[in-house]
Amino acid sequence: MATEHITPPPAMWAQRKNLVSLTINVEDCKNPVITLEPTKLYFKGTGGPDKKTYEVTIDLFNEIDTEESKYFVRERSIEFFLRKKEEGPYWPTIFKDKKKVHWLKIDFNRWRDEDDSEPEENGGEESQDLDEMMRRMGGLNGAGGGQMDLNDLGGSEDDEDDDEDLPALE
Repeated sequence: MATEHITPPPAMWAQRKNLVSLTINVEDCKNPVITLEPTKLYFKGTGGPDKKTYEVTIDLFNEIDTEESKYFVRERSIEFFLRKKEEGPYWPTIFKDKKKVHWLKIDFNRWRDEDDSEPEENGGEESQDLDEMMRRMGGLNGAGGGQMDLNDLGGSEDDEDDDEDLPALE
């Protein structure tokens, strides 16, 4: 009897003193199965161009507050914002057994070093409000936040006249 090979999804993680961020990169994942427990995260979903099924169970390094933790299923990924049960020391890894896996990378865009003294947008204080942190990271898109309005980027329809000053292409 052949055993089915379980494929873990490509993922990235980062952390702050009070939060662990995990992004599972599976596109067009409809109706994933997600379970959050104080020391465990389970994900199973089908997606990507080849409609592959991905599954992973992560035994977390330390406890999370499941009531304060959130996840959002987006078009290109599933984003988890896991509130640490105890704020403080950084986890050396997301896994309890400190293993290294090929499918999990560090999300340097969200990572903040434990001893980093550079002030954040809010004046240097670590935000305790998870919703505010997610809003700064790109919004909740459909889960209470707003989509970015491209009209806010500046310019107007009258700017099309600027093209007249450009030389012809050769």
